[in-house]
Amino acid sequence: MLRINQIKVHPDAKIEDIRKKTASILGIKDQDISKMEIVKQSIDARKKPEIFYSYTVDIVLSKSLQNKEDKILKRLKPNQASKVTDKPYSFVKKGNKELSHAPVIVGMGPTGLFCGYFLAKHGYQPIILERGKDVDSRTEDVKHFWETGELNTKSNVQFGEGGAGTFSDGKLNTLIKDKDGRNKEVLKIFVEHGAPERILYDYKPHIGTDILTEVVKTMRNEIIKNGGQVCFETKMNRLVLEENRVKGVIVETNEGLEEIKTNHVILAIGHSARDTFESLYQQNITMEAKSFAVGFRVEHPQSMINMAMYGKEDAGTLGAAPYKLTAKTSVDRGVYSFCMCPGGYVVNASSEEGKLAVNGMSYSDRSSNNAHSAIIVSVTPKDFDSDHPLAGIKFQRKLEEKAYLAGSGKIPVQYYGDFKEKVINNKHVSIQSSYAPCTKGEYCFSDLSSILPDQCNQAFIEGMESFGLQIKGFNRHDTLLLGVESRTSSPVRIPRGEDLQAEIKGLYPCGEGAGYAGGITSAAMDGIRVAEEIAKEYRSIS
Repeated sequence: MLRINQIKVHPDAKIEDIRKKTASILGIKDQDISKMEIVKQSIDARKKPEIFYSYTVDIVLSKSLQNKEDKILKRLKPNQASKVTDKPYSFVKKGNKELSHAPVIVGMGPTGLFCGYFLAKHGYQPIILERGKDVDSRTEDVKHFWETGELNTKSNVQFGEGGAGTFSDGKLNTLIKDKDGRNKEVLKIFVEHGAPERILYDYKPHIGTDILTEVVKTMRNEIIKNGGQVCFETKMNRLVLEENRVKGVIVETNEGLEEIKTNHVILAIGHSARDTFESLYQQNITMEAKSFAVGFRVEHPQSMINMAMYGKEDAGTLGAAPYKLTAKTSVDRGVYSFCMCPGGYVVNASSEEGKLAVNGMSYSDRSSNNAHSAIIVSVTPKDFDSDHPLAGIKFQRKLEEKAYLAGSGKIPVQYYGDFKEKVINNKHVSIQSSYAPCTKGEYCFSDLSSILPDQCNQAFIEGMESFGLQIKGFNRHDTLLLGVESRTSSPVRIPRGEDLQAEIKGLYPCGEGAGYAGGITSAAMDGIRVAEEIAKEYRSIS
């Protein structure tokens, strides 16, 4: 099989056009390509506003040409084509030990969902515990919160089937190397359960909240069909431990407390499960504070971003344009864009009373008027005023309390020009905006300058000014800031060994909450790794 790179075509090109262009590059007839698979699609905007798609494809030549691959390759530049071998992902079961009880998975975000999916598919009959509700009920609770401000602390943007990623852009890009094929397998499974096929090759794949909710539900039904159990509104209260080993979990349901016996607990909690971290700490589970980042959501007209990226305000079939930005600052803190949502909404993502956090979300069509991302500043345990392992959580809560008070429970919004003048000169400037926030949840204009620490505010402004040199208008006066973005990644890490177990045998901390992933795809991949580790040691129940 041959892999051909840099196949440049117009955005409206059909699959036949890509095949013909590939054949032309190789100097063969298009009918001599017996099979073609798109590996990657990216955008070439170097000659904007004339935009091209650049494809990488894998092809199988017709039988008459298969023994001439080397001769064909000699005509091309080394970076333009090469031989490849398809190595599909393989879940290998090698274990011989008997499982006395089914594995228990705590949390049904991407990590728990994929771990449960693979364990169920291979006969391990996992039990998944999810403190929140099923995705349909959860969606109603979230909608009610956005419309009324009445928060359900058990079912919200953070808690429930699918995890926090369900109410996000459904972005699936990851920087993790994929030598074992887990990344591709995650995307393939998403497609098998209703995601669009383009995520298999898009350079920045995304699903969208509206589609992702259906995908999650379909995967849950597949888990149940294969012998797994899914228990909603069931929260882990504490572990049952004996001689440094897991023996079970005590769970809270609407009926009270009960024990589930197990020797394997997959701790797939999200980084908003703060009470669970506190419970684990009380049981002497080793954990440590880690660095993360905080900042504000920053909104611009999508037409402005389209012009900067594509050279035209209307992106047409290209879809709303994304961006990615980084900057260094004089205070030795990195500033960067995170979770960029073209054509998206800033959402009230709170999960605790009296505290407010925002996140970003897009539907599959990415059709809102605004583009936004979190512009965030790195913070380290040195900023937490304590060496306690959970000090980062306390730091987050402090910021979220200030944001809640700033907006009186609504999302607080401020123009960048006002924010900058208040921080630098302690002045207020009256600004007339040409566009309005796109939010899910009520908002009000307020003062954001007292939410972050002073040095973070300084770094944020330096970053915004730097980004204004990269994207014209990024630091314009009426740029909208919405706060606070405090849950970019977990403030805690639970150490684990090469077998993915913590110091407590049978306890598998994994995914974002435990500090081992950052985003839907990497979290899902980590869940698969844990399923593999169990299969290495134990044979299936059925």
